[in-house]
Amino acid sequence: MTKVAGLDKIELQLVRVFHTVISERSVSRAALKLQSTQPAVSAKLARLRRLVGDPLLVRSGGGMAPTATALSLMPAATQILQGAQKLFGGGPRLQRFVPNQASLRLRLAASDFMDPLFLPELLARVRREAPGIEVDVVPLSAELDYRRALAHGDLDLVVGNWMQPPAELHISRLLADEVVCLVARDHPATRLGRAWTIDRYLACDHLVPMPFHAGGRGFVDEHLAQLGHERHTAVRLPHFALAPALVARSSLVLTTGRLFCERFEGREDVRILRCPVPMPLITYYQLWHDLAHTNPAVKWLREAARDVAHTLARGRTRHVH
Repeated sequence: MTKVAGLDKIELQLVRVFHTVISERSVSRAALKLQSTQPAVSAKLARLRRLVGDPLLVRSGGGMAPTATALSLMPAATQILQGAQKLFGGGPRLQRFVPNQASLRLRLAASDFMDPLFLPELLARVRREAPGIEVDVVPLSAELDYRRALAHGDLDLVVGNWMQPPAELHISRLLADEVVCLVARDHPATRLGRAWTIDRYLACDHLVPMPFHAGGRGFVDEHLAQLGHERHTAVRLPHFALAPALVARSSLVLTTGRLFCERFEGREDVRILRCPVPMPLITYYQLWHDLAHTNPAVKWLREAARDVAHTLARGRTRHVH
């Protein structure tokens, strides 16, 4: 792994132990995944620490966390293991991947902007078709450096919306949606019709979701800035699923995709209105790193996400006033 560690001192199993321990952030969980014992994995971790000259995994809060050196070595370890799979029968083994027989953990980061049913439907499908696969879902927020996490193998898949997705990642479009406004049923804008102009829209009190990349803006605000507009933001909310209930009880305006809004039109005292500002379609993508590109489990999860998104989009209705 470094010049200090000669190649004659490293075997493939040691690389696998390193990758599993750092991925799991736990010697005990790594031992279970490797079908080994905790003392045996601890011994290999101690050997790795001597070879690399770094503790690799250290105590942090109530758990363990990888060091910066460990994270920097993860992409190389992943490539070695992927190369070994291809070299020693990787092709047939990939074809033998059977979801209902798999036992592993996948890590998914997602926003809840697209559709409140997307994650429940996706996770229900995973439980139904692959009950041995564990899924860790983390929120897509400004605190999460998802690009780094994908590159280091800490995340397998990211789902969200971007005007311009990162170019270094693999990209698959899930769906494109019309941008509309969600307001309370008695909001003044519901009586304006076509008189609800761009200026009146911008002057309203707006409910805006927190951006999910540090220093960035959301889709709507990025587009408004390109047009030279700025809306009045009254509330920024990190929990998007709470937005419809807040809109129903206030004069706030939520501007987002129609598919999300339609899920609440019959459940909350709200209405969907056209957006007075011409907006492009909001496009939702799934992103993954080259490290996970040939991973059969991640490929299966990507296909499941695509199928769920397409099914939800086909079942939509149209109620825009």
